[in-house]
Amino acid sequence: MTEASAETRSVVVEREIAHPPEKLWRALTQPHLIEEWLMKNDFKPVVGHQFNLRGDWGGVLDCEVLAVEPNRSLSYTWNFSHEDAAFDLRSVVTFTLTPTGTGTHLRMEQSGFRPNQKQAYHGAGAGWQQFFTKLEQILAQAD
Repeated sequence: MTEASAETRSVVVEREIAHPPEKLWRALTQPHLIEEWLMKNDFKPVVGHQFNLRGDWGGVLDCEVLAVEPNRSLSYTWNFSHEDAAFDLRSVVTFTLTPTGTGTHLRMEQSGFRPNQKQAYHGAGAGWQQFFTKLEQILAQAD
């Protein structure tokens, strides 16, 4: 374990999704679908692509695609700059899709929360639960 990882925490959210990985992958990588469950964006599933996520609350997240393995995993930075440096967030979001007999096991890990970022850490835990609830609704409608 590196020193940096000992100083940061991760939020992990896992869900069993009753849809195949290919369908879930589309919802994770197509901008118009990402907007429906997450935020407005200019995402492209291309390593090195820099994009923004724009929240209804007026905030903008600066992101860069780190890894793309179609229908299996997706990783990108999730950075938020704030005038108060204590609220600056430098994190990485990784989605892992594992096929199951009834659909897909979806695991999301957001890593990089510093010890003084308890509010952001707890907010992310609650926020991802809400995002995934919306994601499941979008997937159900898309049939």
